[in-house]
Amino acid sequence: MKEAQNIEFKTSWQDEYLKIISAFANCSGGKIYIGIDDKGNVAGIKNVKELLETLPNKIRNKLGIIVSVNLLKQDNKEYLEVEVKPATFPVSYEGKFYIRSGSTTQELTGQELTNFLLEKSGITWDERCEEETNYNDIDISTLEKFKDLARDKIPSIIQEQHINRIFQKLNLIKNETIKRAGILLFGKDPQRFYPQAVVKIGRFKGSTEILFHDLIEGNLFEQLEKTLEILKSKYLISKIEFEGIQRKEKLEYPYEALREAIINALIHRDYLGTSNVQIRVYDDKLIIMNEGKLPPELSIEKLKTDHLSKPRNPLLASIFYFAGFIESWGSGTLKIINTCKNEGLPEPDFENDSGIMNVIFYKDIFTEENLRKMGLNERQIKGVIYAKENGTITLSEYRQLVQRKVEERTLRRDLEDLVNNNVLKPIGEKKGRYYELLK
Repeated sequence: MKEAQNIEFKTSWQDEYLKIISAFANCSGGKIYIGIDDKGNVAGIKNVKELLETLPNKIRNKLGIIVSVNLLKQDNKEYLEVEVKPATFPVSYEGKFYIRSGSTTQELTGQELTNFLLEKSGITWDERCEEETNYNDIDISTLEKFKDLARDKIPSIIQEQHINRIFQKLNLIKNETIKRAGILLFGKDPQRFYPQAVVKIGRFKGSTEILFHDLIEGNLFEQLEKTLEILKSKYLISKIEFEGIQRKEKLEYPYEALREAIINALIHRDYLGTSNVQIRVYDDKLIIMNEGKLPPELSIEKLKTDHLSKPRNPLLASIFYFAGFIESWGSGTLKIINTCKNEGLPEPDFENDSGIMNVIFYKDIFTEENLRKMGLNERQIKGVIYAKENGTITLSEYRQLVQRKVEERTLRRDLEDLVNNNVLKPIGEKKGRYYELLK
């Protein structure tokens, strides 16, 4: 065994380890072994009988939970296993709350503590009522548009004329008080209640210099529509293509992938935070950012595979689902990835850093970073970058570029691999042949 998210080793018992037990209870449970060193070697303990009697009562009295304390033995050395089940309520130790992060125990404070207590209460942020609201705060035109969108999934809603009945159907009201989700989704001016609930778009030169920017307000349906429209009209370039005689505009980033990523940012963001959704447009990439950590059971790698949907704001997600804007199967990130690949663009990156979720779209498939992801060696990367900058590359130019002694057959094999991987296209016969980028 090794120390991990749910396993901890201690050579002897100290009462301060109660915070580790509380952290296990606040997460998915775990086991703490008393009498095993940090390397996983059984050292044994002398006061086993005493601990067997005192530990269960001490843990129950201090933390309010019941654990299993088991006597184990190896090589005639006795040690204890304290097995902790996940608690349905927040467990504190000396007035503080702890969770496990990897193999460490960390205290929750500030916004993270508020989120944790909300989650343990069984009520998410979007389900809480907003006391100072009434139906005069609701935008009827947005509600009517939603009714039309939701007719397939909720056929009866199209007949409803009263806001109260509609909000009851959608679970957006409790004891005649509108929930936060109702204001965010259908409010005339949600920013009066939640000033952080906006989208900022900026066009950057380099990494820091901002050329121009826009602030998008309104309810979430309006924010989605306005954000996509202003991206198309002001920030992104559309290429004109023809299918037969039909004229089509094609954005430099796939519209459907952008739309999916913006929806995800709007419904999965942490509205307790102070940051807004940000869209940063650069020369070679576009980043969509929203505040909010991934749930512990969902890793970045799982976003790239089939996974269960676990929205931070389930009420917001359910309304977008009824409107036909999202699926309920956790397929949104896969849709983003596959749409970009189908358009011949690099696979987007997903990052979750310091509580900020980033989706990074790349315009150029021939960047060093993406070429490395494709499995090209360093020689080939140099060759592709050269071809991109100069239009073409020859075997002779490739040999000079490498700048070290490499057999010619190896260089030829490099170039043929790039042809087979649909990176380069050979032009001309063997003598005088040159290569250009395929796309």
